Parts: sequence; structure tokens; C-alpha cells
Amino acid sequence: MSNLEIIIGSQMGSAEYVAEQLAEDLESRSISCNVHEQPDLSNCKSDTWLIVTSTYGAGDYPENLLPFISQLQAQTDMSRIRFAVVGIGDSSYDTYNHAAINGEKLLIEKGAKALLPTLKIDVLDEALPEDTALEWLPEFSEIVTAS
Repeated sequence: MSNLEIIIGSQMGSAEYVAEQLAEDLESRSISCNVHEQPDLSNCKSDTWLIVTSTYGAGDYPENLLPFISQLQAQTDMSRIRFAVVGIGDSSYDTYNHAAINGEKLLIEKGAKALLPTLKIDVLDEALPEDTALEWLPEFSEIVTAS
């Protein structure tokens, strides 16, 4: 059984809901998930992460994710970490999905390996964010279970 950390960045709850839906689906695929609503690096035991975050304000990280981002910025070598990011944003803003984009960039700069390009979900699309994420999930789960 694979093990995975799901790290949530959510200001209004939409990213949290999407993360919960993904966790349910992953568990049904025999991937054990530790869901972090108040992420703390010391609580992340697995080397495989799925970050689900919205963007807040002018392209900022949600408040609950800020302490975790500070912890990541203080790291020098995160080469053991493999990750994917799901971003939820509104494309009518010029800072569309900046929290997801910046989070991916930070992890790569620290040596972590992106398993897939960031999934950028637009809340203006007709599909519900969780449906879009669930359509993407099989590719991610295949990579996680194969390694």
C-alpha cells in the first residue's frame, strides 16, 4: 500500500472539499492518505505529497498554508520529496492559480521532483472543481503506485 501526504491550502473551503474527495478516491485505490488541514512539515512522514490549494487575494497563499510555506523556504534539500499540485483559481484574475504555481516552483527550487505538471482548475468552468480533479486523479495514482 502506498502512502501519501495531502497538504491543503484553503481560505474559503473549496480546496479542502476537493482534497477530501481526492483522499476518498485514493483510499479506494489502496493509497493511504494523511490529510493536513493545518500543514506542518514535521507531520509529513511520507515522501510523496499532493498539494491542493486555492489562491487568495492578489495571488497569495491561503492563510492556513503560510506557516508551511515558511517551513519549506527554510529547507535546503528536499530531493527526497515527490509531489503534484492541484490549484483552484479564478481565471478572470491575472493572478490565476499563483499559489499553486509558486508552490510548485518553490518545491522544485528546493530539489523536490514534480510527478505531473500542476493541474490548474478554473472555478469559472462548467465542471465542478472536484469533478475535474477526480478526472485527473487516475494518472497521478498510477504514478504513485508504480514507484
